[in-house]
Amino acid sequence: MQKLVLIVLSLFILSCAEKTQKEVSSMHPVNWNNRMTTLSASDSLVQGISYLSVYSQIYSETEHRTHNLTGTISMRNTNLRDTIYIRKAEYFDTRGNSIRTYFNKPIYIQPMETVEIVIDEKDQSGGTGANFLFQWSIKPNIHEPYFEGVMISTSGSQGLSFTTKGIRVE
Repeated sequence: MQKLVLIVLSLFILSCAEKTQKEVSSMHPVNWNNRMTTLSASDSLVQGISYLSVYSQIYSETEHRTHNLTGTISMRNTNLRDTIYIRKAEYFDTRGNSIRTYFNKPIYIQPMETVEIVIDEKDQSGGTGANFLFQWSIKPNIHEPYFEGVMISTSGSQGLSFTTKGIRVE
């Protein structure tokens, strides 16, 4: 009987531990493999890098109190006829350390399409100064990709939200 109780107790503890290690959904919000493409050097594409500030936390009242935020990171193609390519999407924390790379092979975004990355509210790894770097390629003389972050938090009847816009850094 003691062995049975010990086994049941062990299974209960393991099931609790499994829940705490649950993968955050921001790791795999889109099946990137379905969007991957190959770019050749002969395509004569213009390349660039854009920076987007995002916040997984924001200060409230003092530097010792923070609110966790959900972030929606949008990669948008504002062209009516031409596909754009995002070669890499990398997420950094407040100190500039790379947290994760969502993909590092080119993906395509069709005309007027938006592809999103979601940073869960419980994913605090970015901190108050998180950011993304996006490496991209486009045909000459078309619109560059548009990057936008929407951060939101709600609690009871209170809520806060704001947006950030990406800027080209290279």
